[in-house]
Amino acid sequence: MTLGPTGSDAPLAERMRPRTLEEMVGQEHVCGPEAALGKALRSGRVFPVIFWGPPGSGKTTLARLMARYTSLPFKTFSAVTSGVKELREVIAEAEGVRRETGRSTLLFVDEIHRFNKAQQDAFLPHVEQGLIVLVGATTQNPSFEVIPPLLSRTRVMILRALDESALREILVRALEDRERGLGFRAPQVTPAALDLLVRISGGDARTALNNLELAFHHKTDREGGVARLDLPDVEAALDRKALPYDKDGEEHYNLISAFHKSLRGSDPDASLYWLYRMLMAGEDPLFIGRRMIRFATEDVGLADPRALQVALAAFDAWRRVGPPEAELALAQAAVYLATAPKSNALYVAEKAVKGEIERSGAQPVPLHIRNAPTGLMKRLGYSRGYLYPHNYPGAWVRQAYLPEKLTKRAFYRPTNRGYERELRKRMAEIAKKNKAAPGP
Repeated sequence: MTLGPTGSDAPLAERMRPRTLEEMVGQEHVCGPEAALGKALRSGRVFPVIFWGPPGSGKTTLARLMARYTSLPFKTFSAVTSGVKELREVIAEAEGVRRETGRSTLLFVDEIHRFNKAQQDAFLPHVEQGLIVLVGATTQNPSFEVIPPLLSRTRVMILRALDESALREILVRALEDRERGLGFRAPQVTPAALDLLVRISGGDARTALNNLELAFHHKTDREGGVARLDLPDVEAALDRKALPYDKDGEEHYNLISAFHKSLRGSDPDASLYWLYRMLMAGEDPLFIGRRMIRFATEDVGLADPRALQVALAAFDAWRRVGPPEAELALAQAAVYLATAPKSNALYVAEKAVKGEIERSGAQPVPLHIRNAPTGLMKRLGYSRGYLYPHNYPGAWVRQAYLPEKLTKRAFYRPTNRGYERELRKRMAEIAKKNKAAPGP
């Protein structure tokens, strides 16, 4: 490992860990000047908290900053390697600190979700007494993984996967920092190489910095001094080819088109292929999610009403969990949409309705279905003659709802596929009753 200018042999990701709240990137909603935690720490105050977020989003860093800003004794505790026995030792040490200094101990519990309920119970009395200020970190939803009594004594703060601009800022800072980063070697990284490092990091700052350091050492070992890192250098170091992709160019539109048409063509294999072609090339997953939401309404529609729920759930899963776990949620939605019965009846109805409104303009609302909140409106005939369907058998009565000039128009014509088969049957029954019933 190449030592930094200060002689440190710590990994680049560790050396570049933010030392102040101002150095934090991408989590302003948690540690910014107006955020609750940011305000508290800048005033030297602290409170128990559980950080929920994907790997490399800054959970451990924020815990260390809490200790630095408050000058509290700091202890780390991993749910992976420790148990109740080790917790008792930590608590005994915290009690000693309390007797000597009167201060609480800030206890950082990494992967707190790995503790079972009985183990989590062991924290409760010490958090309640203020002996420890508990700072938990988890990649899992605390609502399911942390016991309610502990949740009620802490504040849950959600950290987000870092976006591309934040990751790029972190990498550039590491390249320019002469004290802790690689700036003392003055390496140049081409835009294409930097783009690849950003894209394959999956929103994880640690991964991005580790990959940069790996590429740096790979070229150093081969050529000695490093003046320049280009795309082939990064590809060779990480054994990862950069897929051709231009988010603002033709390939962007080609791939999303191929994805959409594969879904429409009910081909789950092709849908998965194009989905991962986009994801692995660095496309914004939320862009893909939005397109699937649109597809669920435009190409599936009411042939399967659950399609929209599945697409929305995948979109929400990405926002809540991020990569790599939520990639499978997108894949699940893609397969569901591809195999769902198809109907564009809603899309056709939308176009027909908009076209009619453009042609015929703002037709007046029939008097009998207007609201009549005032006496004057009642005297003018508003709501007169309206028939309340629930007062009739089957909660239905023949009655006109469209403007007079449009009473013969039909916009929505369901297909005979999927759930629309049931809707088609219902509409046919209503039409039959309309035909048979005398006018009101």
